[in-house]
Formats: sequence, C-alpha cells, structure tokens
Amino acid sequence: MRIAVLGGLGLQGRAAIADLVASVDVEEVVCVDTASDGPARLEGLTDLSRVRFVVPEGAIGPALVNVLADVDAVIDLLPQPLMREAVLAAIATRTPLVTTNYGKAIADLAPAAEKAGVSIMTECGLDPGIDLVLYARAARQFDSIASIDSYCGGIPEPKAMAKPLCYKVSWNFDMVLVSQNRDSVMIEDGERVAVPAGRQHDNRFIHEIEVTGLGRLEAFPNGDALHYVEMLAAAKGLQRSGRYTLRWPGWSAFWAPLKELGFLSEDKVPGTSASPREFLGRLLGPQLQYGADEKDLCVMRNVFSGSEGGRRKTVTSELIIERDLQSGLFGMSLGVGYPASIVAQMLARGEITTPGLLNPLLHVPDGRFFDELAKHGIRVTETVDWD
Repeated sequence: MRIAVLGGLGLQGRAAIADLVASVDVEEVVCVDTASDGPARLEGLTDLSRVRFVVPEGAIGPALVNVLADVDAVIDLLPQPLMREAVLAAIATRTPLVTTNYGKAIADLAPAAEKAGVSIMTECGLDPGIDLVLYARAARQFDSIASIDSYCGGIPEPKAMAKPLCYKVSWNFDMVLVSQNRDSVMIEDGERVAVPAGRQHDNRFIHEIEVTGLGRLEAFPNGDALHYVEMLAAAKGLQRSGRYTLRWPGWSAFWAPLKELGFLSEDKVPGTSASPREFLGRLLGPQLQYGADEKDLCVMRNVFSGSEGGRRKTVTSELIIERDLQSGLFGMSLGVGYPASIVAQMLARGEITTPGLLNPLLHVPDGRFFDELAKHGIRVTETVDWD
C-alpha cells in the first residue's frame, strides 16, 4: 500500500508516519508538507527509506490531486481551512481519505463523494474519533441509554504543571484558544441546551471528576453532544448528555474573566494587525512548551447509563495515553495519529468501502479498531455496574 499524509511534519503527522512505516503492509509513505526540511525533521524517528517527501508547489488543489492520484489512501492532517481542498482532491481521484477534522464543514460534499464512490472518514482522531467508536460499542450493551457523559483532555503530568494555567502545549496552541470560542450543545432533562462559548466557563456548567492516579480534574462543556446522540438508535430517549474538556482545576477560573474582557476576541485590535486571541497565542505559547523529559497525558472517560433486560446499568470506559519519551512523540500526537493510521489502512485494504462522508461511530469496525489500538499500547478499560 501507498498512503499519503498531508501535513506530515506536524505533531500528529509525525506519529501517523511513524506508525505507517512500522506496518508491514505499507510499502511507501508520502509525506506532504510545505516545509522543505522533511528528512531532518523525521531523522531518528523512522525508516526514511520508505518515506517520500513532497513539497507542494503552486495552487494547493492541483498539487494535492497529483499526489493522491498515486496512493491507495490519504490522511488529512492539514490545518482545518485546507480540509475542503484535501477532500475535493480525494473525490476527484477517488482516493479514500481520513480526516481528524469535524465533518460539518464539508457536509455539502457528501453527494459528490457518494457519486464518486469514495469513502471520506471524518472526525477520526482522539476526540472526536476513539470516543465515537466507543459510543458504537457501548450502544450494543443497552436496550436504551438514558445518559452519556464524555470527557477528554490533554494535560501535563503533575511534575510538568506550570502555574497558573497548569497547562502545556501538546498540539497547536492557537487551536486550543479557538476551541475556547466554540459553542456547545448539551442535553438536560431530555431538552437541548445551548451553551454559548462566552458562558462555557460559568460555574453552572463546570464540575470535577476523580481520575485514579491523578486526582480531581475540571470538566467544562466543549462540543455538540446532540450531534452524536442522534446517530444512536438506543439513545432516542436520552435525558442527559454532555461533551467535556478536561483540565487541571483552575482553568475556567483563569479564562472566564479574560473572555469577559475580550482577550479571546477574533477582531483586530485597532492600530494593529493582530486580534487579542492571536496575541495571547504568541505570548503564552512559547512559555508553555514541554521539556524533553516531561510527559503530556491524554485522559478520556465515557460514561453510559441506561437499561438492559429491565435492569439499570452503567458502562464506563477509560484510557490514558502518555508521551513516549524515547521518540519524543506526545500522547496527544499518538492519540490522534494512530487512529488515523489504523483507519487509513482499513480503507486502503478495502475493509471499509461505504461511499460518502463517513463517521467512526457508524462506519469503523470497533473490534478490529480496538485490537489494533491495543497493539499500539493504547488500551481501553471498561467497567460495568448494575443497580
């Protein structure tokens, strides 16, 4: 198989490339990135003899078409504004594609993908991604689901916490700030509850959970819970659901007043070329970098409650992914890059063939997927409690 990785020199791209090269079924990995020093950036990480580097020139659309015409599948890890170009190139060349970005932005391309007979797997990373496959697996364990609470976040290990944020950067920090401006949707008492971005750090929406070995973590809403619930037949009578970001306690107390003062505004400051959010990214990002001996932790928990056979039960799935200090790859990079690599190989082998815009919740075979994750050292623990 030949598989292309768009944005291959980024944090997640490097993890995906390392995993693809380690696969005996992958003959060549095509690393597509605007940086011209690809070999130097990947040196020591993987076998470069099986990696071909492509620096796109000219218009991005035609450049991507040229690359995709010669591969069996492609992983899109480009910045979100370029996702549409990648998907259009995949449709034009009928090349199966995996993207970690949200599918809503390209929903209008579904008919073209179906007509071309090509599979476009959206939202296939850590969160969303691994959690969505867990949704599908959990749904089969219930006659009806009453509540779903989903938690995920990237945090520094305790010894790497930096006051006052207790946070360090394991992915694009600007996107961390952008996510602070994302509206959320929850379900409370069976009703849709909209949470504007400006209110996500209000006390009424914040709570804490206890994680074994770490202690208490803060959870605040940051996602559209209703969007995924609508895909689950067993959740038609759902009473409560939320998708929450996890951080060390104090995160919301830090950001709430800054939001009110406009520090996350997208509007340019008069007389300057930067918005307050861009300024914060440039100011804080360099101060929040990990040391070579420090680990990030990706913590995920999904709690499903409902009934089966007339009895109430709760299924809780958990995982923690930590940085590999030997390779330097962050836990966040592994949590995003590995699922994308696994599913891209499924697509290339023809294990997933449904045409159109796909979603892991509906279209990724969970047994095979979690078996592969376990081989990568990512193991989900699951507990079942009966009332």
